[in-house]
Amino acid sequence: MSDVTAIQDLVQKQAALKKEIAKIIVGQEEVVNQIVLSIFAGGHALLVGVPGLAKTLMVNTISQALGLDFKRIQFTPDLMPSDILGSEILDENRQFKFIKGPVFSNIILADEINRTPPKTQAALLEAMQEKAVTIAGHHHKLSLPYFVLATQNPIEQEGTYPLPEAQLDRFMFAIKLDYPTFEEEVQVVKSTTADTTQTINPLFAASEILEFQHLIRRIPVADNVIEYAVKLVSKTRPDNVYADDYVKNYLDWGAGPRASQNLILAAKTHSALNGKYSPDIEDVQAVATGILRHRIIKNYKADAEGVTEEMIIKKLF
Repeated sequence: MSDVTAIQDLVQKQAALKKEIAKIIVGQEEVVNQIVLSIFAGGHALLVGVPGLAKTLMVNTISQALGLDFKRIQFTPDLMPSDILGSEILDENRQFKFIKGPVFSNIILADEINRTPPKTQAALLEAMQEKAVTIAGHHHKLSLPYFVLATQNPIEQEGTYPLPEAQLDRFMFAIKLDYPTFEEEVQVVKSTTADTTQTINPLFAASEILEFQHLIRRIPVADNVIEYAVKLVSKTRPDNVYADDYVKNYLDWGAGPRASQNLILAAKTHSALNGKYSPDIEDVQAVATGILRHRIIKNYKADAEGVTEEMIIKKLF
């Protein structure tokens, strides 16, 4: 199959995927779009939203529709790295045997990742970066595709361990979940309080998703689009020559080179999912907010004046 035909196939498959997800998930199109985009781009996503917005249900539904294994890990202050990665036990023959932890799955939902201490957070983030874990000197590869979706509650900060900036940088997207509209909430209540069950049909195989991930990396990108993405990221750094007074006024710290890489990878995926064979500047702008939101650090002045990350990113275009 040629790459052109493969992109057309991806567009059709993605439309069918969204239709399948919509059987269970009402509304939240933008959130679903960004999760699907990060899966095909081969990145991870951080979902920020208050409780009860069907974050777990959404990930479960998406993993079923993708035909992938799904595991949910509830992060708590007493969770240990071995609870995620697995541990060695003595079997009946007095031989050490490795029991795999929940990290050995295709899609991991790290529920309330900021509830666990840095030691346990780091155990998961190593798996995210290396796609492998090392236990008792043995290297265990994780099955691909591998995707971590972490959730964070923005309103409850007591007893939490905020993710350090270096660890936040591992997430390709930070996705904000808002409350549903009045009509959507009515629909949610109707569907969840009735005695009906929907069946989700798996539309992909793991090998197929990997092929699409390789296809997206093969998409050519014009130099001016790459330069635009790098310049966009450079503008977030207050000490950079491209930074304007607005950024210098409100930002303490800007995004690193990983943001530039992710911008191009996400722009390629965005263009492919929309049936285009090469990304343009509009594709970079379409994914910029989700990619830069968690990588820029505002100063006290920005907080005092109610300036949000989204407002700052829009000023960069």
